[in-house]
Amino acid sequence: MTPIITATELASELSGPRPPVLLDIRWQLGGPHGRSDYEAGHIPGAVFVDLDAELAAPPGAGGRHPLPEPEAFGAVMRRAGVSADSPVVAYDGGQGWAAARAWWLLRWTGHADVRVLDGGLAVWTGPLETKVPDPSEGTFTPAPGALPLLDADAAAGLARSGVLLDARAAERYRGDVEPIDRVGGHIPGAVSAPTMENVDKDGRFLPAGTLSARFKALGASAAAEPVGVYCGSGVSGAHEALALEIAGFEPALYAGSWSEWSSDVSRPVATGSQPG
Repeated sequence: MTPIITATELASELSGPRPPVLLDIRWQLGGPHGRSDYEAGHIPGAVFVDLDAELAAPPGAGGRHPLPEPEAFGAVMRRAGVSADSPVVAYDGGQGWAAARAWWLLRWTGHADVRVLDGGLAVWTGPLETKVPDPSEGTFTPAPGALPLLDADAAAGLARSGVLLDARAAERYRGDVEPIDRVGGHIPGAVSAPTMENVDKDGRFLPAGTLSARFKALGASAAAEPVGVYCGSGVSGAHEALALEIAGFEPALYAGSWSEWSSDVSRPVATGSQPG
């Protein structure tokens, strides 16, 4: 199953016999809370999910967006109407990062049928509604471990022995600027691979063959151990993991990402355009 769905396909499924559970994950780093946008209009039946409060644990030693406790995440998904056998589609305002975070968490905790609306709400031409739905309680019970997850030591090892991709903007990878975390730069050995280069000008993912060629040029190989990816705090990294899956790879996510790595002064930091 492809991990993305077009707006046309979504409209068809919503009117079909087995409509997916819709999750509205509108969010932007440092921006206004997405709830107000949701209340102003959302795809009919969509349930709002708060990325900062419900798709992440409180910031701390594990970074700015640590993974939520599985039990808490399961409760959020059940409230949204998610069951183990229900198809799920997540969308956001168009950037795709927040929806990909929901996709990755559901996949990591064992849900097999979850997709992201390619291009987000920006490509939706159907009706919107302001009514907040009250779905029946779902039955989804998280079983973490269905997707590979890296901790800091595993990420460092993969950067040395395999391929670890840095999904942040190139200037943050180089250490030219660092607007959020303690120090700029990247994990030694990691390769710069900005996730925004995986999409077109409208925020839709590039074709699978194009993505595959891009990642192979960066050193990834479908025959090797899973390629790893990280970002600032595990959000845009999930978007790159989604691109890697579209391209046919089996990505491992370092969820703590640079916010966790850079918070420990004992961990090495590389700067410049080369992996180091």
